[in-house]
Amino acid sequence: MVERVTATDEALNLIHSLEEMHGPLMFHQSGGCCDGSSPMCFQKGEFHVGDSDVLLGEIGDASFYMSKDQYEYWKHTQLIIDAVNGRGGMFSLEGPEGKRFLTRSRVFTADERTALAEVEQ
Repeated sequence: MVERVTATDEALNLIHSLEEMHGPLMFHQSGGCCDGSSPMCFQKGEFHVGDSDVLLGEIGDASFYMSKDQYEYWKHTQLIIDAVNGRGGMFSLEGPEGKRFLTRSRVFTADERTALAEVEQ
């Protein structure tokens, strides 16, 4: 199965640590306002998603969303969420932890695009 969003071991470790502190989590890929284009981590339900958001999948046990408009630009790529040293977004839960989530990406192969199209019909 092709995943639209995945996470590195470093990101999964940070997610687990944040879950221990804050409970269930969710993510929304920032569109560039305020905190740049960072994946933003919130307590589950703290960020209100609606009809203008797309659920890409889960990393750890956390749902990962992106706005529909932004999704149109990124739909040909797999998002790979990583965690690196540095300050996180000011609204994101990892901010005080000395780590930040970072979005990396890779373009889907032709076979992966075909598999995704079949699932999404």
